[in-house]
Amino acid sequence: MTASREAVAAPPAAERRRVTVRGVVQGVGFRPFVFTLAAELGLTGQVGNTGDGVVAEVEGAPRAVAAFCRRIGTDAPPLAVVESVAHHPLPPGGSTGFRIAATRTGDRARTLIAPDTATCAACLAELTDPGDRRHRHPFLTCTHCGPRFTIVTALPYDRAATTMAAFPMCARCAREYADPADRRFHAQPIACHDCGPRMALRRHPGTTGAAPADPVAAARRMLADGAILAVKGLGGYHLACDATRERSVRLLRERKARGGKPFAVMARDLAAVEGLVHLSAAERDLLTGGRRPIVLLRRRDAADRPPHAPAVADAVAPGSPDLGVMLPYTPLHHLLFGLPGDPPGPGLLVMTSGNRGGEPIVTDDADAFATLAPLVDGWLTHDRPIHVPCDDSVVRMIDGAPVLLRRSRGYAPDPLPLPVPVTPALAVGGDLKNVLCLGEGRRAWLSAHIGDMDDLATVTAFDRAAGRLADLTGVRPRRVVADRHPGYRSLGRARRAAGGDDVRRVQHHHAHIASAMAEHGLDGSRKVIGVAFDGTGYGDDGAVWGGEFLLADYDGFHRFAHLAYVPQPGGDAAVRHPYRMALAHLHAAGLPRDPDLPCVRACPPGQLPLLERQLARGVNCAPTSSMGRLFDAVASLTGVCHTAGYEAQAAVTLEAAACRAEDRTPHEPPPGYTFTLRDTVAGPVAADPAPLLAALAAEVRAGVPAGRIAAHFHHAVAALVGRVCAAARDRHGLDTVALTGGVFANRLLSASCARALRADGFTVLRHRLVPPGDGGLALGQLMVAARADPRGATTAP
Repeated sequence: MTASREAVAAPPAAERRRVTVRGVVQGVGFRPFVFTLAAELGLTGQVGNTGDGVVAEVEGAPRAVAAFCRRIGTDAPPLAVVESVAHHPLPPGGSTGFRIAATRTGDRARTLIAPDTATCAACLAELTDPGDRRHRHPFLTCTHCGPRFTIVTALPYDRAATTMAAFPMCARCAREYADPADRRFHAQPIACHDCGPRMALRRHPGTTGAAPADPVAAARRMLADGAILAVKGLGGYHLACDATRERSVRLLRERKARGGKPFAVMARDLAAVEGLVHLSAAERDLLTGGRRPIVLLRRRDAADRPPHAPAVADAVAPGSPDLGVMLPYTPLHHLLFGLPGDPPGPGLLVMTSGNRGGEPIVTDDADAFATLAPLVDGWLTHDRPIHVPCDDSVVRMIDGAPVLLRRSRGYAPDPLPLPVPVTPALAVGGDLKNVLCLGEGRRAWLSAHIGDMDDLATVTAFDRAAGRLADLTGVRPRRVVADRHPGYRSLGRARRAAGGDDVRRVQHHHAHIASAMAEHGLDGSRKVIGVAFDGTGYGDDGAVWGGEFLLADYDGFHRFAHLAYVPQPGGDAAVRHPYRMALAHLHAAGLPRDPDLPCVRACPPGQLPLLERQLARGVNCAPTSSMGRLFDAVASLTGVCHTAGYEAQAAVTLEAAACRAEDRTPHEPPPGYTFTLRDTVAGPVAADPAPLLAALAAEVRAGVPAGRIAAHFHHAVAALVGRVCAAARDRHGLDTVALTGGVFANRLLSASCARALRADGFTVLRHRLVPPGDGGLALGQLMVAARADPRGATTAP
């Protein structure tokens, strides 16, 4: 009996398991978390970073090992994203203690790196505490916050594989780094005043005065005095000035040749934001979350602002009902605004990308000193290199959900899950708002925003971004995908990357629709009605498409309907001068170009007869079905915008006018605001805006306010979408609609279309994970051209 009782009471034999965790698990405090979890459960073994993720070996009581395998996925650190946990048994080794092993290098990188994350509350408390040794340290960070993507030079993620490698840890930082009880246990960017990095303020050559003891305080004084500074941040340089000083903002706008394009502002705190704009709970969460994008918010009227609230200069966002706002996301930003007790500095700063118009953001110090010299009065810089350029992301809320207009800092390089596997491929996107995409298996990685491919600097930035993304993801593309436009520079880069192999080419609007399908997890087994509205896309018939209703899956599309073709006189000249598109639409509609119409008055007198002859003869007038160009035409016809200084300015101005009118008194459009749908014998339905333009011109002549006319137009376009989608459902039995293309960044149009379609029983897909414009194009290209079956054969033609 005694022996039997002893056998029952004996502890179970030790068990050992190897546990592999994949996902965003490097640079987020995962190894320290594993160390602490193992200690809590009384387990021995080790944990380390590899190219495959985080790999742990644990040994101990079976119940404790089972708990470890479960909790490693459910209790992960806040910045981690655990995609999978795999484990298998090993022979017990009788190990003692638990350690963090040296990183195993040489493996193909298959793990994921975290985006840069805003400074956490614990670090901010240290920043403002005079008794803390990191008081006022501009590079304060921990395992829960700070730079990741922009400083990583290779994987696996360790300090030696970041731009912090040049800054040896001081003794105190090294102790914290090695202490399992410390918040900075194995925090790779750990730093302090003793070990750097260090700030410097550089003035123009010839400026007198010694280097300031506190460069940030000196920069704050310069900004308060009206200076324009280049400020080195996480992913590049910003151009900064006091957003409340009209002269400073106008000077920055003039130096940067910004035209009327709005600037974004950074506010000291949430209280300052609430004095400027109307703020929903969801918008507040976006502003204060770890990603910290620029959020487009509806401005308060002057009468609606609280007393003593700061007012931004008129030149910040002239004519716009929205203001792009962000909150500080690095310790340096908080120091620029000033800590309690500091001399007052600006409470609002313009923070715009540090570049000349159209070029990529500047990251290199020597480049900043050269190219930004004509724009600034000085440089607030530091000695930590920026490895990956990364602009600020831009988001706006539509129907209570965030819509990314630019996906960059805070979001890149988070991978996107794919509904079907893809063969290893590179998709190069388009020439505007370029973003490239690498995919393999069921993952896709989008680069940070690169820019418009219209100069050598952006092309060079594209090549570097492709190389860096390949290094971080380990994807070695066997296929390259591009747009069908024969003149795109991105196509040229695709051919270069393909190295003589064929480049798969995907129609522009098909790619937009495929992008929306992919982010909603559709496997392509059933077609959708894709409504793709934008400014420009190369059509299969050689025309400029952009007002498209396509019945599409990943394999192909059928063009069910489109906006009726009109001539686009002078190509890009019509984009820069919306009055040309207004005159073209009047010509196509057979409507008189009377002198009392704003678009006719806006046309220079000597140009009007030349345009009339050009339109009559069809000389240099490519046909276009672009909804973006129709928005331009209506903007000029109503008198709200005749010349566009930046992309989509006319459409943005028209939306602004419509939103202001809708805020005051919503109006249904008069009966004449409609499109004629013309069936053709063998081709798609053509949506002719002639009746709408006639009604619109009549209201202009009758003196109806431009904002009300603009609102009528938006509702008429939404009604067109509803009619055409209902017709497609009747003929083809489809009940899912994807709204995509840059025009659907328009809050009023997107919300009106979605509301009406849902009321009619449709399932509506709108972009949430990638931009609706060309910043999401590469994801759709990848899905159309690189899908693979389980044996790896590409299914797309």
